[in-house]
Amino acid sequence: MSSTARSCFTVVVLALLVQLAPAAALAQQGPGWDWPDKAKNLKVLPSDTPKEKLRETMMVFTRSLGVRCPYCHVGEEGKPLSSFDFPSDKNPKKVIARDMMRMAGDVQGDLKKMHLQGTHRVAMGCQTCHHGRPVPATLVEELGWTYETSGIDSTMAAYQNLRTRFYGRNAYDFGDGSLMELGMNLSGKGKNDDAIRIMKLNVETNPTSSRAEEGLAEAYAAAGQKDQAVHAFQKALELDPKNRNAERRIHELEGSAK
Repeated sequence: MSSTARSCFTVVVLALLVQLAPAAALAQQGPGWDWPDKAKNLKVLPSDTPKEKLRETMMVFTRSLGVRCPYCHVGEEGKPLSSFDFPSDKNPKKVIARDMMRMAGDVQGDLKKMHLQGTHRVAMGCQTCHHGRPVPATLVEELGWTYETSGIDSTMAAYQNLRTRFYGRNAYDFGDGSLMELGMNLSGKGKNDDAIRIMKLNVETNPTSSRAEEGLAEAYAAAGQKDQAVHAFQKALELDPKNRNAERRIHELEGSAK
C-alpha cells in the first residue's frame, strides 16, 4: 500500500468516526490496560501511529462492522483486554482486515485521480459497504445463501430476524424490491412454490405496494396458477391504476384462458 493511499485511508477512517465506541466496549478494557504508546506488528497503519489514532481507528472498525475486539484479535469475549494478544496474527480475520484496509486505501486513492462531476467526493471506508455488518452482503444475497443451505422455512425466518434486528439502520434494503428480486430468482430456478411464499411475504410486508402484488402475480403465472395471477394483477392495478404492465398481463392471461 502506497504512503499516499495509506494516508488517504487513515483520513477516511478518522472522518467516519462520528461517535466513539459503545460503553460496553470501553468497559471491557478492565483495570490496568491502556492503548500502547507504540503498537506492535502494524503492517498497514504506519508503525509510528499514535495511540489516540490507533484507538480511534479500531473504534471505527468495531462500529462499522458491528463487531468487537475478538472478531479480529486473539482473545475471549468478556475477558479484560489485558488478556488479549493483540500483536498475534493467529486470527485469520485479522489478515482479511488488513487486506480490506489496503483495498479501501487503493479505492480512495483511485477516486482522487478520477475526474468526477460535482464538488463533493464520496469517502471510501468500512462503513461505505458494511453498514454495521461483518459481511457487506445485500439482503437478497443473505437470504439466497440461507435458502441454498437451509431451505425456504429458514429463509422466511431469516428475513424476519434480519428485519427485527436491522430495520431502520441502513444495513439492508427492506423495500419491496429485495424480496421481489429473491422471488424472481427462485421462479427462474423453477422453485415456484417457494417463490410464491416469498412474494406473499413481500405483499404482507408491503400491503400498499402495487409492485409487490405484481411480483406475486408473476410468481403465480410462472407456476401455472392463472386465476390467482389475474387476481393479484387486478389488486396491483387497484393499488396503482397507472400500472400498465398489470393491465397488459391481465389481458394476456384472460386471453390465454379462453
